Amino acid sequence: MRTAILIDSGCDVSQALVQRYHMKVMHLHIIYPERDYIDGVDILPETIYQRFPGEIPATSTPSPQDVKDMVEEIKAEGYTHVLAFCISSGLSGTYNTVGSVLGDEKDLTSFVLDTRSISFGAGILAVWAAMQLEEGRGFDELKEMLPKKVKDSKVFYYMDTLTYLRKGGRIGLVTSVVGSILNIKPIISCNEDGVYYTAAKIRGAKQALSRLLSEASSFAGGRPCLTALLNGQGQGAADELKPRLIAGIPEGRLIMEKAITASLAVHTGPGLVGIGVLRL
Repeated sequence: MRTAILIDSGCDVSQALVQRYHMKVMHLHIIYPERDYIDGVDILPETIYQRFPGEIPATSTPSPQDVKDMVEEIKAEGYTHVLAFCISSGLSGTYNTVGSVLGDEKDLTSFVLDTRSISFGAGILAVWAAMQLEEGRGFDELKEMLPKKVKDSKVFYYMDTLTYLRKGGRIGLVTSVVGSILNIKPIISCNEDGVYYTAAKIRGAKQALSRLLSEASSFAGGRPCLTALLNGQGQGAADELKPRLIAGIPEGRLIMEKAITASLAVHTGPGLVGIGVLRL
């Protein structure tokens, strides 16, 4: 038995971790008038920010053919089983597309997890599963464990603007009170249904990093955990937050720092800082 880890690019797993755990990546698509770009392959988040605010592209899931091609690649490499991880079905159709294709596959035993999260809130579950495989757990055991593990994963984002979340139709349960007139800034996350909600509201940006860390630390709850630090054109703020994150969640292990993927940048805009937490 050989089990592959399959993720979509919206899971925001760094290239270093993808290589470390031999993950397979299905790429979302970013659609501008002139062409269809492949997330993380021929378009990076810098391009998205450069074309804001005048141009806001659409995003789409990997196509069924994309998934079929990846399935053939996985089988060709000798894998017999696959654990697939997709960003929340409440925010994307990727879970349904992947589940449909893998459900029709006869030569590969599969399990597709609806992570009910976004970015590394989803990807961190894939990393955890890869770690468990290395420690000797099998496909059947992880298939039982993973749905229960979803509740232990959370990503919190401070966002400088909700303009792009609104225009992309991803606003979810984020309160309409948050807005530029009152200078109230949100920290958002995904709820148990996998849709965005307001985890906290801050008046002005100065207190944002402290509150972001407080929300993440509260979720960690003093338990051993894996953490990640993300940003969307917010590298300076992320650099400032890093030592505070390490000190503020002392039971955590920071396993990844990166800029968010281009497909997420489309919907969140510039000035984002995030913390991902997986309770162990």
